[in-house]
Amino acid sequence: MPSSSTILLVDDEEAVQKLLAYPLERDGHRVVQARDGEEALARFSAEKIDLVVLDIMLPKLDGLEVCKRLRATSSVPIIMLTARDDELDKVVGLELGADDYITKPFSIREFRSRVRALLRRAAAPRTEPLDRDRLEIGDLAVDLSRRSVELRGAPVQLTYVEFELLWALASAPGRVFGRQMLLEALWGASDYRDPRTIDVHVRHLREKLERDPGVPEYIITVRGVGYRFRDA
Repeated sequence: MPSSSTILLVDDEEAVQKLLAYPLERDGHRVVQARDGEEALARFSAEKIDLVVLDIMLPKLDGLEVCKRLRATSSVPIIMLTARDDELDKVVGLELGADDYITKPFSIREFRSRVRALLRRAAAPRTEPLDRDRLEIGDLAVDLSRRSVELRGAPVQLTYVEFELLWALASAPGRVFGRQMLLEALWGASDYRDPRTIDVHVRHLREKLERDPGVPEYIITVRGVGYRFRDA
């Protein structure tokens, strides 16, 4: 994981900014701060950002709208902060393209763990043989080295976690993955995370890849266990 990562920290509370910026800077990261949604978008446009920590409750533009706008042009990893244990906030944030979420109040240890996991995955070197850098299954092509996806010849825009999830499933066609297994494949651990997070990301993937998300051709549900990718 690079020590020079630049993290955009978006929260309107001064106390939260100080609380979170300190451990990030101590871990060697550069922290760019914003205190409302409009400032967050401006800072993101002006800097090369490696990860965004984004509070949902913000002045001017809320975090959900900021997430939606960032996702229109970027696949940068996004962690959303929710002020309460609100399932709707979490689900909506994930549906809009957030990669992870964390509920206030939370421990600094947990926060650092989430940040490290996403940055580590984003920076991880690829060690697969060259012939495994590209998968073609039916009308779907997934290119690992380019981090690109095409469906029937047209590009498909995926978030960071959506791509990682698709690659994990598609590179082992027919293998059944439990939700805990997928959490560990994506983040290196399943600590602090609700396994239903995987269900949200799968639903989003199906909406982008399947002709009929209700009758999926690629990502198949294995009832009571998890998911598998169709046999090539």
